[in-house]
Amino acid sequence: MSQHNISGKKVAFLLTDGVEQVELTSPWNAVKEAGGVPTLVSPKSGELQGYNGTEKGRKFAVDLAAGQADAADFHALVIPGGVVNADHLRVDKDAQAFTRAFFEQHKPVASICHGPWLLIDAGVVSGRNVTSYHTLQTDLRNAGANWTDQEVVVDQGLVTSRNPHDLPAFNAKLLEEIAEGEHAGQTA
Repeated sequence: MSQHNISGKKVAFLLTDGVEQVELTSPWNAVKEAGGVPTLVSPKSGELQGYNGTEKGRKFAVDLAAGQADAADFHALVIPGGVVNADHLRVDKDAQAFTRAFFEQHKPVASICHGPWLLIDAGVVSGRNVTSYHTLQTDLRNAGANWTDQEVVVDQGLVTSRNPHDLPAFNAKLLEEIAEGEHAGQTA
C-alpha cells in the first residue's frame, strides 16, 4: 500500500474514550502495513470505547499510560479525532506534555478532525499552517494558527486533515513525514 518504508519506527497514537474509530484504525493499519510499530497511549488505563459517529464501536486496549509515556521513545505521534476524545485530551496535562514533547524534539505529529484541539492546549499551533474539522477553525485561528479548508495540510512535520473522508491523503502524508524523520521547523 505505502511507498514509504518505516520499518521499526515507533508511532504513538494518543487517544481516549470517544475516539472516532476509523480515525484510529485507518492510520494505525497504514503504519503497520508500512512496517511501523504503533502503540496506543492514553490518560486512561484498560480499554477505550471507539465510536462510529454517534454509535458505539469497538473497544481498544491501552498499551501505555500518557503519564508514563516518553516522546523520546517514539519516532512520531498521531492524534485521532472524535469530539469526546478530543475534548477530554485537550484538558489532560499528561496528554498536553506528551504532545508538546514531540514538537520540542522536532518529530512528526499528525492530527485529524477534532484532534487539533489538543494542539491548541499544548501550545504548539501559533504560526503553523493547519486544517481540522470546520468547527475548530475559529479556535485554531484564535490560537495563532493559519487555518485553511484543505484535504491535508503539511507544515514542517505537522500533518492535519479535516475528517474521515481525508484519511487516504492523511495516511499518505503521515507515512511520508515519518519516513523523512525529524524536521527542524517542527518546534513548540
